[in-house]
Amino acid sequence: MTNQEILKIAMEQTAIDSNCKVEDLTSKQNVVVISKPNQNARRYLSLPFFCDLVSYGSNIVASVDERIADFILEYINHGTIEHCFETPNLYLLTKEFEKYGKIPCFMAEYFLPDVDILAALPCTYPVKLLNPDDFSQLYLSQWSNALCEKRKQLDMLVAAAYDNDKIIGMAGCSADCDSMWQIGIDVLPEYRKNGVAAALTSHLAVEILKRGKVPFYCCAWSNIGSARNALKSGFRPAWVHLTSIDTEKALEMMR
Repeated sequence: MTNQEILKIAMEQTAIDSNCKVEDLTSKQNVVVISKPNQNARRYLSLPFFCDLVSYGSNIVASVDERIADFILEYINHGTIEHCFETPNLYLLTKEFEKYGKIPCFMAEYFLPDVDILAALPCTYPVKLLNPDDFSQLYLSQWSNALCEKRKQLDMLVAAAYDNDKIIGMAGCSADCDSMWQIGIDVLPEYRKNGVAAALTSHLAVEILKRGKVPFYCCAWSNIGSARNALKSGFRPAWVHLTSIDTEKALEMMR
């Protein structure tokens, strides 16, 4: 699978999620579409969106509730791409969303593998691949990024590092859609900054590609450690994303 093929698959999935055309994502013009449910969307998404902004770098595609379509079109055409995803512009979104009981949330950067440099990096500790039966008893708080207890049926494969019989790090992937598996990584605090995270992430990415799926990696913009791990593991920035949720739900998350 080439980098171009990987990017094409990612854009095709985004088009499904956003209810837009693939060519909308590479247009020089910003695009607003009305969000709709789609059974082929990434399985953790709650559709239809109230407002979801995505950019692969050339423009912004907004998938929205029709009630705010005109406002969002004016918003994304008012400034540069990057300014639409940050303050003070976000205050305008917040003020408008409050009218509908919503709030901007989940600002994230997504990474795709660069197959020209991707390789399973060496690890100081032995690495083993685990299948669902092998990790069924490992849904513990220390592995909450690698494994998702709420969506166990989507967890496909794990690369785990061992210090003797003790698991000290784990990269897991979930089948968030038919063509793409998302990677999450956890390393016990006392074993961090030793290359374990990058070794496990890269190892798992290689295995995912062998299975004909596209590995992808996501982190919050402010999570410098996670972004560095993505880069070290052979991933490169691909797209950015900003969505919205109910204000009450956001407040519950903060409690």
